[in-house]
Amino acid sequence: MKTYLSLLISLFLLFHAGCRPATDCNKLLSVLRSEFNAGNFRQACRLADSLKKSCPENNKLLSEADSLVQIAERIRLDFSVPEEEFLSQLKKYTGTVSDSSLEAWNKRKWLEWRIIDGKRMYFNRAASNLRLLKMFYEEKEKQQLRVAADPEMISRLAHTQNVVLQSLNTIEPVLPAEMTITYTITVSPDAVPEGEIIRCWLPWPKANHTRQKEPELLRVSNDNYIIAPDSAIHSAIYMEEPAHKGMPTLFSISFRHGSAGQYFNPERLNILPYNRNSDLYRKYTSEQLPHISFTEHIRNLADSIVSPGDDPLTTVRKIYMWFKEAIPWTGALEYSIIPDIPEYVFINKRGDCGMQTMLFMSMLRYKGIPVRWQSGWKVPPDHKNLHDWCEVYFEGVGWVPADISYDLQPSENKVLKEFYISGIDSYRLIVNDGIAGALYPAKQHLRSEPYDFQRGEVEWKGGNLYFDKWDYEMKIEYVK
Repeated sequence: MKTYLSLLISLFLLFHAGCRPATDCNKLLSVLRSEFNAGNFRQACRLADSLKKSCPENNKLLSEADSLVQIAERIRLDFSVPEEEFLSQLKKYTGTVSDSSLEAWNKRKWLEWRIIDGKRMYFNRAASNLRLLKMFYEEKEKQQLRVAADPEMISRLAHTQNVVLQSLNTIEPVLPAEMTITYTITVSPDAVPEGEIIRCWLPWPKANHTRQKEPELLRVSNDNYIIAPDSAIHSAIYMEEPAHKGMPTLFSISFRHGSAGQYFNPERLNILPYNRNSDLYRKYTSEQLPHISFTEHIRNLADSIVSPGDDPLTTVRKIYMWFKEAIPWTGALEYSIIPDIPEYVFINKRGDCGMQTMLFMSMLRYKGIPVRWQSGWKVPPDHKNLHDWCEVYFEGVGWVPADISYDLQPSENKVLKEFYISGIDSYRLIVNDGIAGALYPAKQHLRSEPYDFQRGEVEWKGGNLYFDKWDYEMKIEYVK
């Protein structure tokens, strides 16, 4: 009977395409949303197709339906591990896995899964994330010893010590690092039809930061490129190429990059009262929904950590130190499939660098501390990767970098231990100084990463090309 009714509904939609009243279109979209929220992605996709046939002129509804279909596909990609395979992965990390252990981990929200089309599907990194959570909560002393012995941590500690020494009499940037960076995006063969134009935005260094030199472009794969104005939130270099059948499409740039470290000794800063009427203060203490938000959870959390009379420096330090005890780093879902990142981090008590930074910023802004997003890449030798951090504004001092996920360093020296509360190393590539800005030139379709911009973006007239349709690579040559 159910199949018969579904057939009747489908036939009705086909015969009445283009003449359905707006109220019926809204009802159909409402059902689509419900199916999407329930994880019934196959049905949601069918409803989206019906909506296209029934309401071809309603661009607003069609756009939302198309976005939901794209988000559903992204969720499928992130949650692609069936339960049996997940349990097999888990045994590699933990040995035998009992039902009671699974129940306990689920209660603690240590296992990330969703019901998709009636099946429990696990996050691709659920097993490795469980290992990180167990180390954080159950093996903290051993984990601290591992961190202290990590070659990257040893190198970072030595470098930040030099930054501190060079900053004894200055708050200006010090110890510049010079390098040549080659960045390449490779679109998979036949990702778009032959002859169609592929539009590509590659990350490009910001030129308006004192810690970063203006970049020098050395080579570009297509001379017809556009560099976004430095006033743009996301710094990008744009190119187009036609697709060729059976062949990958390459977009590549090489440029000279220089960045410096900076340290602000909290004991020496002369911080003035905020001018609460300034445009800067109002802008950087405001919500920026959905991912810089003052939910009830976040307000209560910040109020439980910070006392009413605390000065700005104390407020920043208290919240930073709370993170070190409460929020471990774990591999993240793609941001585009998380409705509210600060709430996610609060509820699940974990997150990667950007997720932690968004909660950190939400708490600081709620407490009246101006703070802005900054992101791009960390580029130390042998350890390059995407990375997010932020800058806190202190009246009379200016913007002070803070890296919430770089953690407390393994040192008995308080300055070095807490370096990343008010300092930053020399190995950064700043691409963004905000979130959710417009790309330049404007992107026509839903972005793969709607809030940050680090890997790049690719599309054609038929739609966005998600991360599974292309690869990115960064090569670095350091100038000694």
